Amino acid sequence: MSPKDLQKMQQQMMKAQEQMAKAQEQMAQDLAATVLDGTAGGGAVTVALTGDYHVQSVKIDPDAIDPADASGLEDLITAAFNDALDKVAAAQENAQQRMQSAALSGLKLPPGMGI
Repeated sequence: MSPKDLQKMQQQMMKAQEQMAKAQEQMAQDLAATVLDGTAGGGAVTVALTGDYHVQSVKIDPDAIDPADASGLEDLITAAFNDALDKVAAAQENAQQRMQSAALSGLKLPPGMGI
């Protein structure tokens, strides 16, 4: 690899880093604006979380409220939160993969130096 090729590759890497930083900032903003619902009990309990893990709402169907079975309702709320958390984690992973693909798509590496 010639010094000129090395310098060009370094410039491409710097550009890719800048693109990655911009993409990460945009991804964080997009996730913060995204609301994902987790449910349990066939929709008896719904928890809405943003992509940055802020609780937007908790909804409980009145039919799910049984004063004699508080632990059942607690289990439904826990399950709905876990469902919402799983959806947020999946959305973050998907956004991260899209961001990396977009940031690195224009990077042209010499043969044998693939990512």
